[in-house]
Amino acid sequence: MNQPLAYIHPEAKIAQNVVVEPFTTIDKDVEIGEGTWIGPNVTIMAGARIGRNCKIFPGAVIAAMPQDLKFAGEKTTVHIGDNTVIRECVTVNRGTVDRLRTVVGSNCLLMAYVHVAHDCLIGDNCVLANGVQLAGHVEIGDHAIVGGTSAVHQFVKIGQHAMVSGGSLVRKDVPPFVKAGREPLTYAGINSIGLRRRGYSDQKISEIQQLYRLLFLGGMNNNDALDKIELELAPSPERDEVVNFVRNSGRGIIKGYSRGGNSAD
Repeated sequence: MNQPLAYIHPEAKIAQNVVVEPFTTIDKDVEIGEGTWIGPNVTIMAGARIGRNCKIFPGAVIAAMPQDLKFAGEKTTVHIGDNTVIRECVTVNRGTVDRLRTVVGSNCLLMAYVHVAHDCLIGDNCVLANGVQLAGHVEIGDHAIVGGTSAVHQFVKIGQHAMVSGGSLVRKDVPPFVKAGREPLTYAGINSIGLRRRGYSDQKISEIQQLYRLLFLGGMNNNDALDKIELELAPSPERDEVVNFVRNSGRGIIKGYSRGGNSAD
């Protein structure tokens, strides 16, 4: 159902049951899947690939050119997965030659005024609360939550099932399964509530806690701690995910718990 006051380029590929509200603009080279609702005053530019059953609220701008002075007009895209909700005034920029695409996964919620810069990769089931600002090349794993008005430095990685406190300045990588808070951003325990909600057993959560005790509370540098983790803890998908994340961190990981704060571990 397309309103006559919306503009849809004749080359755009729009599924039959997509709803496009008045005063929305949809450019050429756009694909929108079945059941998606595009609210009024939305701008969807060339290169957008939007999945099924999404909801995009007024003022959002999808697939605008990247805010990168190195961008030379290369053909790039934005991919948004199924069942994702994009609230008011969110901006998601296209990729650059680095990755050629920006990705927001399925079942995500991007609250009002979120900015997702060029070449970001956001996994499935993620929540970015109001006003979160992602610089270019940021990676966020599945089921991660970033609190409102947080700013994430370019090339930072946030691991799966991590939870970042609102108002954070995220300058270092945040490993999987943890909570991070305070300034500078610091390990604040395991995201045990989130893990239980997603079906993790108490035993598995205890194993993850032990892993991070060795990493952050064992008095070792990261390399020695990882060696000890691999020696003392049985292999598991969670153990290997953390070890690989820390070993491959380009920016280094956040600080461990210090006596200056309260641990929730």
